[in-house]
Amino acid sequence: MSNSQDEIRKLLAASRTLLSNEKLNEAIQDIRNQYGLIKEQSEIGKQFNIAKSIEDEADEDEYETAETSDEDEQESKDDKKQAYRISGGVLVLHGKNQTELELTTDEKTAFQETMDEFVAEVSDMADFNKLNVYPKNVEWSGKIIDYDLEFFFSIGEDNGVYIEGDMIKCDDKFLEFVNKLKVYYEKFKSKWSKILGDRKKTIKTDE
Repeated sequence: MSNSQDEIRKLLAASRTLLSNEKLNEAIQDIRNQYGLIKEQSEIGKQFNIAKSIEDEADEDEYETAETSDEDEQESKDDKKQAYRISGGVLVLHGKNQTELELTTDEKTAFQETMDEFVAEVSDMADFNKLNVYPKNVEWSGKIIDYDLEFFFSIGEDNGVYIEGDMIKCDDKFLEFVNKLKVYYEKFKSKWSKILGDRKKTIKTDE
């Protein structure tokens, strides 16, 4: 019986020794000494923490995104808009107050004429995007199905006609289309420049 108790005590003592932090640390150190690769990886990890670097870059990106979002949010607070569906198209008025967002009969008529005249004078195969009326600019765009290209009109600071397409054959038919687009743009510019002028007068009168 005494021998059994002695053996049990020895086993318990051995277990405590193996589980002690000191022995574990010694065992880990022995493994590191035996396998240089593990030690080398540990040292590299100390010199350059890849995970931390990625987290730092993510924090910077998040800050930049938040900063941009704040600016966009500020602009959205200042700029109000109201959309109107007219004859299958959409006209969007942009402004700072309710007066600038009110659609007049002349503006509605001008938008209807703009779409009808484009179909008659440029292409009857067109899908129109929204026409945006800003305090100092009007922008309109759409897709010409025949040529699978996008057109863009602007009468503000970047006024002009812009087209975007992919590998369009520059034959006589296409050159004729481009000429029609340019000629029509002048009519578009004249019509909507007058609309902008009338809107400015209305806003000043209300003030």
